[in-house]
Amino acid sequence: MKGFAQKGNQLAFGSFGIKTLEEAWITGRQIEAARQAVTRHMKREGQLWIRIFPDKPVTKKPAEVRMGKGKGAPEYFVAPVTPGRILFEADGVPLEVAKEALRLGAQKLPVNTKFILRRDYKE
Repeated sequence: MKGFAQKGNQLAFGSFGIKTLEEAWITGRQIEAARQAVTRHMKREGQLWIRIFPDKPVTKKPAEVRMGKGKGAPEYFVAPVTPGRILFEADGVPLEVAKEALRLGAQKLPVNTKFILRRDYKE
């Protein structure tokens, strides 16, 4: 996964967002943990958009199995992300609440992120 995000790198729905600064595979569990952290802090006010979806299966063979005999069964699903990709967007809450909520959500993810604002945002 080389280069920067060519799509999904602009705010499309909300006024606030978090953008990834590095490439990684983000699992479905990590996305869900971040979503729960954000919605809890926003006290279910406003709106949250998840801009990534884990659609890449990661397979694994059982422990202590001999070589050969085909590919392993899907273990979990990941969303591959590259730098610049928007992960979450929020709207309908004050700037301070959104900033803290998205910071808490970003702590659950395995990548460094940056908080971003819509260009034409006015308080």
